[in-house]
Amino acid sequence: MTELQHDERVAVARLHALLELLPTALDRRLAGTGLTSFEFTLLEALHEAESRRLRLSALASRTNATLPRLSRVVSGLERKGLVLRAPCEQDGRATNAVLTDAGAAAYEAGRPLYDDAVRTMVLDGLDDDGVDRLAALCLDILTRLDPDRRLTVTTDGAPACAADPAPPTCPADPR
Repeated sequence: MTELQHDERVAVARLHALLELLPTALDRRLAGTGLTSFEFTLLEALHEAESRRLRLSALASRTNATLPRLSRVVSGLERKGLVLRAPCEQDGRATNAVLTDAGAAAYEAGRPLYDDAVRTMVLDGLDDDGVDRLAALCLDILTRLDPDRRLTVTTDGAPACAADPAPPTCPADPR
């Protein structure tokens, strides 16, 4: 294996910096909502889900989180009254996260701030081709990091496992 070239080291250093700085910058922009960017992403996933509920494992996949991290964040959102846990009616072993009306309102209130933050910090200055290239580069890297496609980061918003013919075991665990 050959040593990384200067331009490769610069590219990776820039990626590291982006991964460090972006979440904190988004958190600062959302501070007035009382939500972190990760909490916002979690509320967004529930807001977009059928019946505003997802199995915790599906929510972890949608938000690219480990189950322990997701559980801690869901607990915090429960204390705020934005999410509640409910047993899955179809599978007693599973637990669903359910978006409350207060959670939906918090999501709707945060949406313009989040959209503006992402637009000004990431997307401004990129034309459609630039956005497509950014999405393609990220997907190429994610595909190598997640070869089993456990995460649901796709270009069309559909879960990455949508091609899997096995039906979900619970309506709150969509494919």
